[in-house]
Amino acid sequence: MSYRCAFLGCGGRANGHAAAYEHITRGVEVACCDLDEDRLNTFAEKWGIGTTYTDLDEMLEKEKPDVVHCVTRPDIRVPLLTKLADAGVPGVIVEKPVCVGADDYKALRALEAATDTKIAVNHQLRHHPKIIEFLSDIAEGQIGEVRFLDASACLPMNGQGVHVIDLLYAFSGYAQVETVFGASSGYDDIDGTHPSPNTAESLITFTNGMRGALQAGEGAPMFDKSKPVHYHKRIAIYGTHGFRHWWMEGWEKTAPDGKVESGVMSYPDEDVLGQAGLTNAMFDWLEDDGNPSPTNLATSLDEWLIILAGYLSAVEARPVDMPFDPPDDLLDQFKALVGADS
Repeated sequence: MSYRCAFLGCGGRANGHAAAYEHITRGVEVACCDLDEDRLNTFAEKWGIGTTYTDLDEMLEKEKPDVVHCVTRPDIRVPLLTKLADAGVPGVIVEKPVCVGADDYKALRALEAATDTKIAVNHQLRHHPKIIEFLSDIAEGQIGEVRFLDASACLPMNGQGVHVIDLLYAFSGYAQVETVFGASSGYDDIDGTHPSPNTAESLITFTNGMRGALQAGEGAPMFDKSKPVHYHKRIAIYGTHGFRHWWMEGWEKTAPDGKVESGVMSYPDEDVLGQAGLTNAMFDWLEDDGNPSPTNLATSLDEWLIILAGYLSAVEARPVDMPFDPPDDLLDQFKALVGADS
């Protein structure tokens, strides 16, 4: 089967979504939509997409896409995802971060429970070939039982912290979280649509005793300071019999004899394959309700609740028991804590 795939939003990040179709056999790019006609036409010409729209309703009515790539600002996720769901789009791949605060988190929880539209958040790192390999190693018990996970990114939590918490959650085996104890400082809205602490750290305790450390923003580890700030995402997984460590351009691991092996890789090459893998995971889900995308909306909202727990922990100076019902104004409370302008 060939799926009809369309793009909502034709900015820079949409190019990563489109490039993946060079490695995809089950989908064809049929249309794109953007309010900015220059951006729309440039994107369509670059990727050979013959049909363009400046009106989303018109595109949905005429094209009836099977999958829509929603590559828009995070502060308008709720109305756009609601519109796509109400239109009966079978599958949506939405860029991260899926939320900016607690109020939109609650709105998306309600939408996820009410809609038949399958929504996956675009955490393409989850499908990078080396990540897939390491997840298989852990599942096979090659490092014994996982005891500790250490994930970090130099961009703030709402920039790329959401990517590494998705990896942390995956390498934990999607274990149930018991408590979150967080500390945060500073505040920035990045481009006006990604409100986030300058630095945020959380210690995560799982019900099975496993622990995880999540760090995003200033002070996170950097492997090569000549690289741009977004090039510093990483995760390490420590077990009873060894470890695995991934970063954007390299990896290291313990071999069965206890020696440490390492290697390098091309992040752009890995990333386009990761994006293709995420898109194919949506096709798999459309073909089998029992095979959801690993970055499905429900799981991604579980991850976002961990981030919100870190914010509340900083505001109230206490560990937060999970799950919890975040106050709608949690982001405003956090801004007040760090002295940010309201």
